[in-house]
Formats: sequence, structure tokens, C-alpha cells
Amino acid sequence: MEITMEITLIQGILLAIVAFICGIDQCWEAFYWFRPMVVAFFAGIALGDMKLGIQAGAIAELSYLGLLTVGGTVPPDPLMAGMMTVVIAYTTGKGVETALGLSLPFALLAQWLGIFFNTVYAGFMRPLEAAAKAADTKKFRNIVYLSVAIKAGAVALLTFLAAYGLQKPIQEFVNAFPKELIHGFEIAGNLLPAVGLGLLLMIMLKKENAPYLFIGFLIATFTSVGNVLPIAIAAIAIAYIDYMYDQKMAKAASVSMEGGADDDGI
Repeated sequence: MEITMEITLIQGILLAIVAFICGIDQCWEAFYWFRPMVVAFFAGIALGDMKLGIQAGAIAELSYLGLLTVGGTVPPDPLMAGMMTVVIAYTTGKGVETALGLSLPFALLAQWLGIFFNTVYAGFMRPLEAAAKAADTKKFRNIVYLSVAIKAGAVALLTFLAAYGLQKPIQEFVNAFPKELIHGFEIAGNLLPAVGLGLLLMIMLKKENAPYLFIGFLIATFTSVGNVLPIAIAAIAIAYIDYMYDQKMAKAASVSMEGGADDDGI
């Protein structure tokens, strides 16, 4: 039986605060709090269901792993995807896989919002250049902070409206779907993590990294581990061994170059 929950005004405000903080980090990309795993985790805490936040964050993060901003391309917004996956699963009682598929329109809406602000921010360049020429660091800093706050505020407002203001229409809209369509969203939600990993491998998989992929595959396939934590620990150990080897080779190369320089009398 699906259990539906209602988001209160306080919870809606808390979600907006989470979106605002993560929206600031999305502009700077300093701590990567805008990633679905982090956003969904804190959204789950705000809704009083941390387990749901972790589940939604995990599947959303896997789905958006390979969606990167390259050049002029702007992918669907990962912040809103993580947020709305939690919200939809919480308010409709659907599984996180189904909620992930239903969150895509909101991620696209936030994507268009980001494109709009990136376009508008071109108008900030002239006052920033004027402040830089005048060495007015205070004005320069205030313009930057203002632009970031405006965009983060828009993300927070969108989150509040989608999570609290429109929760009833969204819940009724989703519940009006036939079971076959809901099942389709569930299948799509299960496929998205594989698509995300595939996109990531297209970027990162090289012949030098292939052995590590096969090691992880063998561990996950032929051992009875209950979760990915042992694989992650093994990966950290292998990465550390590889790092120490690179450091040793770099040191040996440096010593060799210094010895060659002495032999030449330089």
C-alpha cells in the first residue's frame, strides 16, 4: 500500500533553505553540495525521512553522473532532480525509481532557469569591469554576491512552489496516471542509473583505467558483498597504491635528472 504524506509549510521553507544553500554552491562549485546525493540527503532530513533521502539521492546521483556541462551544453539540473525525487516519492508514495522519472520535467525547468540567468548575467560584466578598473573591490564583491543570491533565490522559490505550493495538483496528477504508465516511469527510473554510468564511462574509461573497472566488476559479481562499501574500500586502497607508485617514480625521475646534470658539469 502506498503511503502519501503532506509537506507542511515549515517543511516547505526548510526545503527552500536547502535549495538556496545548494544553489549558492552550484554557482561556485566549491563543495559540490548541489549534487543529487547531498541535496536529497538534506531534503530527506527536512521531511523527517532520512532513509528516503539517501535512497533517492543514490539513484539520482547514479543517473546524473555523466551529465556534465561541456562548452555551451547545459544538462538537466542535478540539484532539482535530487530535490524533486525526494519530494515526489514523499508526497505520492511512489518508489524512488518512479519519482526519479517524474522529476525530469522539474530538472529541465531548472535547466532552462539556469540558462536564463547565465544569459542575464552577461549584463553584469560592464559594472564588474568598471569596478575592476576603479579597484573598487567592495563593489565588485557585492555585484558577484548579488548575482549568486538572485539565482539561488530563484531556485529556492521554484523548490518551495513545487514542493509545497503545488503539491496537491502534482499528487493528483501523478495518481491519475494509469498503472501501466507508472510502471513505465519505474522502468525508466531503473534504467537511468545505467545510462548515467555509461555516459561517465564514455568520458573516463581509458585503457589505463580498464583494469580497475574489471577488478570492481569481479568483486561485485563473484563475492557475496551486501553493499558497495567493501568495493569502495578496496578501490581506495588500490588508488593509494597507485598514487604512492607514481610518487616513487616521479622522485626517481627527479633524482635521475639531477644526477645527469651533475655528470655534465652544469
